[in-house]
Amino acid sequence: MRTSGQLQTARTAGAATAVRLGVVILTLGDRPAELAALLRSVAAQAGPPMRIVVIGNGTVLPALPAGVEGIDLPRNLGVSGGRNAALSALRSRGGVDVVMYLDDDGLLPDPTSASRVRTAFATDPSLGIVSFRIADEQGVTQRRHIPRLRANDPFRASQVTTFLGGGAAVRMAVLDQIGDWPTEYFYAHEETDLAWRALDAGWRIEYRPDIELRHPRTHPSRHAVYYRFNARNRVWLARRHLPAILVPIYLSMWIVITVIRRPPLAGLRAWWGGFAEGWTSRCGRRRPIRWRTVWHMTRLGRPPIV
Repeated sequence: MRTSGQLQTARTAGAATAVRLGVVILTLGDRPAELAALLRSVAAQAGPPMRIVVIGNGTVLPALPAGVEGIDLPRNLGVSGGRNAALSALRSRGGVDVVMYLDDDGLLPDPTSASRVRTAFATDPSLGIVSFRIADEQGVTQRRHIPRLRANDPFRASQVTTFLGGGAAVRMAVLDQIGDWPTEYFYAHEETDLAWRALDAGWRIEYRPDIELRHPRTHPSRHAVYYRFNARNRVWLARRHLPAILVPIYLSMWIVITVIRRPPLAGLRAWWGGFAEGWTSRCGRRRPIRWRTVWHMTRLGRPPIV
């Protein structure tokens, strides 16, 4: 006869297996070997088969393994636009409860990663988003890849207020409720926009270090538009989602942080240009978060002023 603990474990395992996973991968076509390795690591995951959609963001995709759906977009729609195109494909057939987003040069070294994702969402109906631990070739996690202010211990799990979009899982019900990725952003801060909306709707976000995405060590400034989009989208984020009184506080804090970080002169000029663009350009619909969400984020250790 099974004990109560064994029965509970069996029920949890059954519920986890029932969680239907989809996988979304964006590529610009410049990493065919890395994409192939990532797809092999996805295929090696334990558990039921997953629906896999690869988006060629303004590029023609190479031949993909059997069972992998490829979509060639005629132009680069950015991170948000590409992810939304993949969501449309997943929704067209239904049958996906949770979507895993993976960078095309990433890798899932642990074949139980998908099972861990299923279990996390099956056991907590309030869990909306899971952020994976990003680790480089030596297994080291950069501080910027830990989505909280107290980032000294990358192996400590916690609730967080944002997440890393290149290694994450999002419950489809969250997207159905709050809307899809913000296409205005193209690149930078789209994850925080989605996270703030999810928190405001009552969903939880967790950083889970036991779910690892292996990823080459890089720096965000490798992208030519990094400084401009980082500043512009930061202003948009504040304009779209912060209570009016917090907008100048939040942006003033980030001016100070940016200056302290001492970017190169060209980068600083691009940053200020993007900052000005954020005020003069359209940023989409304004939907400020509630004060109880501000308080909740503050209790989690990251008030929306930094």
